[in-house]
This record gives sequence, C-alpha cells and structure tokens, in this order.
Amino acid sequence: MTTFNIATYNVNSIRSRLHIVMPWLRENRPDVLCMQETKVEDAKFPVGDFEEAGYHVVFSGGKRYSGVAIASLEKPESVSSGLEDNEPFDTDRLIRGVFSGISVLNLYVPQGRGRDLPQFQYKLQWFARLRNFLERHYSPDDMLVCCGDINVAREEIDVHDPKRLLGHADFTPEVWDAFDSITSWGLSDVFRKHHPGEEEQYAFFDYRIPAAVSRGLGWRVDHMLATASLAGLSVDCYIDLGPRLVEKPSDHTVMVAKFKNLS
Repeated sequence: MTTFNIATYNVNSIRSRLHIVMPWLRENRPDVLCMQETKVEDAKFPVGDFEEAGYHVVFSGGKRYSGVAIASLEKPESVSSGLEDNEPFDTDRLIRGVFSGISVLNLYVPQGRGRDLPQFQYKLQWFARLRNFLERHYSPDDMLVCCGDINVAREEIDVHDPKRLLGHADFTPEVWDAFDSITSWGLSDVFRKHHPGEEEQYAFFDYRIPAAVSRGLGWRVDHMLATASLAGLSVDCYIDLGPRLVEKPSDHTVMVAKFKNLS
C-alpha cells in the first residue's frame, strides 16, 4: 500500500543538525518533513542541501531561538507563515502549506518557561490565537494535519515522572486546557490512536539528564494531530529514536505519521 508520510522534528538548529537530517531524509524519504527551532535567518537557511537531496524547502526564521521549515518531495501548492492577527504574527513559529491536497500546519508553540512568568501567559494566549486561526482558515471537515513541537505533555503517560513534573510549564492543568481547546475544534492525536496507553513513548530527552534515552527519562511534547477525515486514513504513527542516539543530536527526535495515499 502506498502511503503519504509526514514527519516532525525539532532540530534545535538546522545547521547544527544537517549531519542527522540529510541522511535521515535520504533513508526514509517522507513526503513532508516539518522542522522546528531551526535557529537561522532565512538568508542563511541551507536550501542547497535539501535541493541536493531532492526536496523543496520553505522556511520562516529569524535571529531568535525559533524558526520553522517544511521540506517536501512535491512543491507546495501554497505557503504562508504566522498567526495573521493583531498580535505579533510569530512568523517564525507557524508555517503552513498544502501538499497533495493535505493542509499541513507546522507549529513551534512557545515553551512558557515557568507558570509565574509572562512567557507562560503568552503561551496560553498563543493557544487561544491558534484556535481563532483554525476557525478562520479551516474546517474540521478539511484534510488537515497540525504537527510540531507543541510543548504540552497532555497525559501522565507522556512524561517519565508525572508526580514530580506536575506544575511544569509543559505539564500543568492550564496548558492541558489550552491544548484541549485546540483538539476540541476537531483534531485528534494520531500517535495515541496507534499507541493507546503505552508508556515510555517519548520524543524529547533533556540534555541535562545523563543517559536520558536509555533510562527512558523523556517527554512527549511533540504531536501529530489530524482532523477526523485524515486521522481515519492513518495507518501508523511512531517515534524514531535513531536521530536522538547519534553524535551531537537534537534534544528531540523524529515522529512519523503514515496515511493512506489519497490518490
């Protein structure tokens, strides 16, 4: 069966992670790879490396520690970036395109730092703005996937120590409610569709924790969300730990979703 494959990966600096991204692309050949935290201005994005591998790439970045990009085998039908409202557009945190009739929304949601900081309130506001963005631009009946580093671990099984970590900016009732406001619009967790109730399925492992991967001390804050019509076509969704185990890795790894090919 031919599938349409979408992957998401917080690269934590695309130029520092080319030694991981390019071999992974050549070996796995996803139709779409969404990248977050590219940490590079647009003029310095390594376009040539992607073109050499047979990929189109679109991106939106800046000097801040953010930046988003989408690589695709087919040229996107349309591309835009930012939340497009009256607040800071955050064009380096949201980029979207249409690929083979599927709308792909690539997100790098603010982390929030701490619940008592202004950055946390900005994170909650960002989710509210995202909900408005979805309502303005899409319908739950569309073929839409919303993926990326969303900086929310929604369930206890999405963190390695839920009792100790409760109250963290990524694992607290306020962000659960904010996350639910997005999914209640009409998005479902494709990863949990295929891995219900499974623990130690993580895509982020803190650099500061020794041997975090081998000890299973991770988080699942990266997500693959899809509307019902598209989620119903998903045949698999998995986390590839390989990119986290090589030399000089990102602190995240790759998540891949496979969908029945619409054609």
